[in-house]
Amino acid sequence: MLHDGPLVEHLTVSVYRIPTDLPGGDATLTWDATTLVLVEATAAGRTGLGCTYGSPATAPVVAQELADLVVGFDAFDVPAANDRMSRALRNAGRPGIAAGAVSAVDTALWDLKARLLDLPLVRLLGAARDKVTVYGSGGLTPYGDTQLERQLRGWTDQGIDRVKIKVAESWGRCEARDMHRTALTRSVVGDATDLYVDANGGYTRKQAVRVATAMAGLGVTWLEEPVSSDDLTGLREVREAVTADVAAGEYGYDLPYFVRMAVSGAVDCLQADVTRCGGITVWLRAAAVAEGLGLHISAHCAPHLHAHVAAAVPNTRHLEWFHDHVRIENMLFHGTLDPRGGSVTPGASGEPGHGLTLDRAAAGRYRIA
Repeated sequence: MLHDGPLVEHLTVSVYRIPTDLPGGDATLTWDATTLVLVEATAAGRTGLGCTYGSPATAPVVAQELADLVVGFDAFDVPAANDRMSRALRNAGRPGIAAGAVSAVDTALWDLKARLLDLPLVRLLGAARDKVTVYGSGGLTPYGDTQLERQLRGWTDQGIDRVKIKVAESWGRCEARDMHRTALTRSVVGDATDLYVDANGGYTRKQAVRVATAMAGLGVTWLEEPVSSDDLTGLREVREAVTADVAAGEYGYDLPYFVRMAVSGAVDCLQADVTRCGGITVWLRAAAVAEGLGLHISAHCAPHLHAHVAAAVPNTRHLEWFHDHVRIENMLFHGTLDPRGGSVTPGASGEPGHGLTLDRAAAGRYRIA
């Protein structure tokens, strides 16, 4: 293998805790803040950024387990770095927090490579499309009707014609409220807007079928994690019984996870999260697995990190324009994208890499490590 690119000189990690603007919650969890772990990789006077949303414990994994595997190596050989990191974590535990660390470093390295070559990341990867469709995502379970309606109108006012809300509140114990909120969403967005729901694994199998059948009358066409994503048999049973597309995959931490889910017949659309799955390197491979099996892939959360890679594969269905991450990325970074009209155009500005640069003054007030 030829190694003649610039060497990675520094790899740094920092942690930021950003309070939510509204109480956060879904079927199984509640939260009042979001933690972002940021990795910066430097070579030849350029710096690439990558991040993951997760535990602050991710940062020591980057600093203590991964930095020495990246610093001093060719900045252009990103898949080789990904392989070194993944192998090194075998005994430490590759899934979970460690996977988030690998993901943040991998994305930072791809961003660095694009900046060194003075190319938008989508040009480096090779574009399959100019625009990526987005869907407005939020509608968290603690929201009251007024808060929910305000958020929905924020998306439709931007011309976003796909929206998603959370259901299966309190592990599926609030079916009547789930139906009320879904009906309210339909009344607010109108019949021309696609309506999605996300149960975050909160329903039982038969309950998911029962609720999805009732929601079909409201035109719900996307049913995300109706049961636990670990229950591939249950996902497949629900998929076979309902008319909505069943989706899952956001908790995939390595490529074999996506292979198992895709070949099982459990989903109509595979989801993958670049901040968890192993970064851009593995996201591209997961998309290829999905394409080979006739499935679409959807980018989960962290929209500005996904936009370029989502534009680089032919089977991308859409990009999740998740309220909390959009808010954070707009707060902490320059170079964020405009979803008006229901899509984003990564690389249109001509800025190299994924286009994000850290606003250190804005981010500094939230830094905890």
